[in-house]
Amino acid sequence: MALHVPKAPGFAQMLKDGAKHYSGLEEAVFRNIKACKELSQTTRTAYGPNGMNKMVINHLEKLFVTNDAATILRELEVQHPAAKMIVMASHMQEQEVGDGTNFVLVFAGALLELAEELLRMGLSVSEVIEGYQKACKKTLEILSDCVCSSAENLHDVKEVTALIRTAVMSKQYGNEDFLANLIAQACVSIFPESGNFNVDNVRVCKILGCGVTASSMLHGMVFKKEAEGDVTSVKDAKIAVFSCPFDCMVTETKGTVLIKNAKELMDFSKGEEDMMEAQVKAIKDSGANVVVTGGKVADMALHYANKYNLMVVRLSSKFDLRRLCKTLGSIALPRLTAPTPDEMGHCDNVYTAEVGDTQVVIFKHEKEDGIISTVVIRGSTDNLMDDIERAVDDGVNTFKVLVRDKRLVPGAGATEIELAKQITSYGESCPGLEQYSIKKFAEAFEALPRSLAENSGVKGSELISKMYSAHHDGNKNIGFDIEGEGPAVKDMLEAGILEPHLVKYWGIKMATNAAITVLRVDQIIMAKPAGGPKPPQGKKDFDEDD
Repeated sequence: MALHVPKAPGFAQMLKDGAKHYSGLEEAVFRNIKACKELSQTTRTAYGPNGMNKMVINHLEKLFVTNDAATILRELEVQHPAAKMIVMASHMQEQEVGDGTNFVLVFAGALLELAEELLRMGLSVSEVIEGYQKACKKTLEILSDCVCSSAENLHDVKEVTALIRTAVMSKQYGNEDFLANLIAQACVSIFPESGNFNVDNVRVCKILGCGVTASSMLHGMVFKKEAEGDVTSVKDAKIAVFSCPFDCMVTETKGTVLIKNAKELMDFSKGEEDMMEAQVKAIKDSGANVVVTGGKVADMALHYANKYNLMVVRLSSKFDLRRLCKTLGSIALPRLTAPTPDEMGHCDNVYTAEVGDTQVVIFKHEKEDGIISTVVIRGSTDNLMDDIERAVDDGVNTFKVLVRDKRLVPGAGATEIELAKQITSYGESCPGLEQYSIKKFAEAFEALPRSLAENSGVKGSELISKMYSAHHDGNKNIGFDIEGEGPAVKDMLEAGILEPHLVKYWGIKMATNAAITVLRVDQIIMAKPAGGPKPPQGKKDFDEDD
């Protein structure tokens, strides 16, 4: 008879075998803070224009070389539950404003690091949290006083270029003026008077070869496809879009055809050919001269399309098909029938071109008031083009944020130091123990200019003391001059380094909420992982769906 071993009394007695639990400051809170600090230090070195790149190889063995925090986190698949909370906060920032993900990580990491010091001094967790909440509320009030200018006219390419430049600079330092101008043209050309801007309407097409400066922007869409038939260019095109294959319709019911002699066989295939020709002729007679299909193109259909001088383009993605319908103003037809004039789309120019050694089909609008514009990115490697695409993405999102709120604050650490200065003086006026955590909240802002400085190879402490002295003299807009020698500072409003107010507003809010959520945890209980059969090892090439 097996001997029954009693469990140790206490919390473990209630749980199943193999469950783990950690409680108290030492085991739970400091452990969580340590995990979040590690995560924040990983992305801190990627902050700012001189940030280092990370090389991430994901579970599918795809290589990413980037300094974009959102991409790094998405591909890392962080497992630690506390660090996951901070990752979620930065994802929310990405969804809300599309930029400032690294800001959230660095700031939340700094808040937790300083909270650890306070807890080791003997403050209770609730006092730290209360101080952080008060400081956050006060910061968001002060932030609107830091606004140094507003966007005047978002339909002016020159002004938009200047506003987008800062966001692009942090991803593509050196090419920011060229890229910001491209993105501004793409955004302004599709920004309607009504003021509703959709990020999805700026498309990106990446074509390998040449250099970044060979990138261009056009009104309309570009697809990395070849035209199917002989016709490769159509001016003033009337376009019929079909979501079905460009082929003769197959009957839904199964039928058997009994053929008795050779003549009947000839007539049978001839009947099919005549029917196909009639369908293609009907499309041509309706006035269409370009056919776009979402399925395969049959040889016979292609033969008749060439005969009737129709250009045929095949798109494999249904999303591309929908976007194309949107930009042409057409309706995708589910059956191969002749389109009515309402169902047809119009485009000034449809043609195939060779960019580098890649064949592309271009749907181009001559007028600027199109619904969709495309930025064609050139680059020497795929990784470089992916990184430029992220810069384009950030630029377009910055434009969208400015459509919502036109206010701008100075960048390069100027806003952070101003907030730190004002929150410190607010903390000194507060009675009670939360004043310590309010001051630490202000100190956490210093982590951002310090990261900028350290990534540029400058001593952080020297720079921060220089910035503080400039801000105490009343120069609110003084920030770190990346291009200067050593810890140089300059006026960010004159230099044109500006960031949208909303990016900072949401960044501070998300980071504080994430840090407070992590601090509120005082016990971690982990059930035993469910045991199941392990996936087969060693066999790398099996399909995921098997």
